Amino acid sequence: MIFFSHQPVLLEECMQGLAPGRGGVYFDGTVGGGGHSYEILKRSTPEGRLIACDLDENAIAAATDRLSPFAGRFQIFKSNFKQYEEVLAAAGADRLDGVMLDFGVSSFQLDEVSRGFSYLKDAPLDMRMDVSGGLTAADVVNGYSEERLAAILRDYGEERFAKRIAKAVAEQRRKKRIESTGELARLVEDSIPAKFRQNGPCARKTFQAIRIEVNGELEGLGEAVRGLALKLKKGGRICVLTFHSLEDRIVKNVFRELAESCTCDKSLPVCVCGKKKEIEILTKKPVTAGEEELRENPRSKSAKLRIAERV
Repeated sequence: MIFFSHQPVLLEECMQGLAPGRGGVYFDGTVGGGGHSYEILKRSTPEGRLIACDLDENAIAAATDRLSPFAGRFQIFKSNFKQYEEVLAAAGADRLDGVMLDFGVSSFQLDEVSRGFSYLKDAPLDMRMDVSGGLTAADVVNGYSEERLAAILRDYGEERFAKRIAKAVAEQRRKKRIESTGELARLVEDSIPAKFRQNGPCARKTFQAIRIEVNGELEGLGEAVRGLALKLKKGGRICVLTFHSLEDRIVKNVFRELAESCTCDKSLPVCVCGKKKEIEILTKKPVTAGEEELRENPRSKSAKLRIAERV
């Protein structure tokens, strides 16, 4: 069995939000090492059931092993949570009592050198969640035009020096194909003015942007969160953990839209839009990690949790 280490972030806050003690059917769209899933089943009634999915075969194997004490109560599918309609249909479920979405990259994926997610260790430029095929980080770095690469770094990484980095990449790959995370990290470092290199490695935003592009992380994200929220039964809860501002902004806007009722001009005597309030937002501001969790798990620093309930 592959050792898949991942410390779930804001675990207690997520469980308080989901309130799985009621039992029912729960959906974990990003099972990872099974941390959140384990707690959902542990705290649920014996009739409680879990449907989960992930693109990473190592994660699925580890989660299956971890959840083995609850055999018969869970199903895990190799799928993107954005294909939730197909997953739920295959599992024979229609309505849900709770939804858990954790968009963080697992500790295993970051620490496994061969996966190429980390800018701190030299490895092949990969960054795929699903290693069975598809676009790699090397394809993006070596194949995208300088302009397109700069746009990705700007839009997905919010990198202020996106144009400088993209130019340096374009110049380097004309001499030699860029194959490793170490090569890319050094190019980024050299592209950023010295006075902006004071707070540690500078490649984080660039690597985040390329990872998002490789895995299509933002494509259809809002539609999936919206659709899953509408799959909830009345009183069902959805908990969403994000790890950068782009994801959080999408989730916040979806929740806000679903929480609105009539949007008609107030001067109209009656509602003509027909819009109904679908959810109640339970977190007016996102929940963040406390001091103890930050000490124990520094990767929780950027986590934001938003919770809503179906009405």
